[in-house]
Amino acid sequence: MVSDPAVEKISPLPPLAPTPQASAFSRGALLAYLLLIVYASLYPFTGWQNMGLPLQTYLMAGLPRYWTGFDVGINILGYIPLGILTVFSLHPKIRGVIAIVLALLFGIMLSGAMEAIQTLLPNRVASNLDFVTNSLGALIGAVIGCASSHLVLERSRLRYYRQRWFSAQASRGLIIFALWPLAQIYPQSYLFGNGQILPILSDWLSILLEAPVDLGSLLRNGVQLSVEQYWMAETIITALSMSGALLAFLCMLRDKAPRIVLLLALLCAALAVNALSTALFFTPENAFTWITPGAQGGVLLGLGLLAGFSFLPSSTQRRSAVALLIAALIAINLAPANPYFVATLETWVQGKFLNFNGAAQFLSLLWPVAALWFLLQATHHVKRT
Repeated sequence: MVSDPAVEKISPLPPLAPTPQASAFSRGALLAYLLLIVYASLYPFTGWQNMGLPLQTYLMAGLPRYWTGFDVGINILGYIPLGILTVFSLHPKIRGVIAIVLALLFGIMLSGAMEAIQTLLPNRVASNLDFVTNSLGALIGAVIGCASSHLVLERSRLRYYRQRWFSAQASRGLIIFALWPLAQIYPQSYLFGNGQILPILSDWLSILLEAPVDLGSLLRNGVQLSVEQYWMAETIITALSMSGALLAFLCMLRDKAPRIVLLLALLCAALAVNALSTALFFTPENAFTWITPGAQGGVLLGLGLLAGFSFLPSSTQRRSAVALLIAALIAINLAPANPYFVATLETWVQGKFLNFNGAAQFLSLLWPVAALWFLLQATHHVKRT
């Protein structure tokens, strides 16, 4: 018997799998990491001079006479994230071998350009060994990214929590606030004192004018602080910076997110990075020297400010975070350097960490600017639905 197709029951089609989407987070992270590599490769940006040699001379030179396994390892590790993020940024339009090849070519061009420009810096040495090891790192990262892109970008548990806990507009903000703990690596006069740009501008003007220039001292009219006033300055700077950063992070969270846990995790990460970097750059005995009375008071005051602002509407929180971060920037640039910190800094030898310290200083200077940029973008306003 032949069934009548007019009356035959049609079974429903299975639901279609969601179409993979490009990762704005990966692309933003790639841009941030690219800027870090450029800054670290060309730091400290002084002493430029043309030696009269072609920029590609280093490629045909022999291997460097002095090199260590540490140098090779750092060069490889430094470009692995670049390869991973490049592949993630190309996903899902470009995948597989083509993505690996493009990521490798990008790493080769970037490393080659950085080494070539280093020939114009007398305190940097362009090296074909660095070029090869950087390119190898980009290749390793590209292979890792290709092997993990499907799991990380499409089926990752982290992606589930990203959609459940954070607003849809938070991708760029997640990159910025994930970098906040890392912005504490570079030694600073005050706890969470990111954005101290006046000393850098003073040094540049001093070189340009061939005369000592201290913009901070000019703005302060030569006023000197007592010990108690230094403590008060650190309390204010710490409280403003910490509460501003955490309040901005709070603006991205949905109501269903474990907000207290996430805020405390971010704060603890920043404090842990501060302690670890202090122990690494100076001595393990100095790991917690930054826990001063001013810093302790600033953390407590910052937590109090955060608790008070947490009950306000999201739009008010965002505007309050902007005001706190701007006030912190003004305070950190007006306050004189802590004399105890200056004395401690004299024992710091950058050595093999020159490139790393350049990237860390870059983060410390520009993190508040990046946070303000995110908060002031109209398209990034948060909806806690």
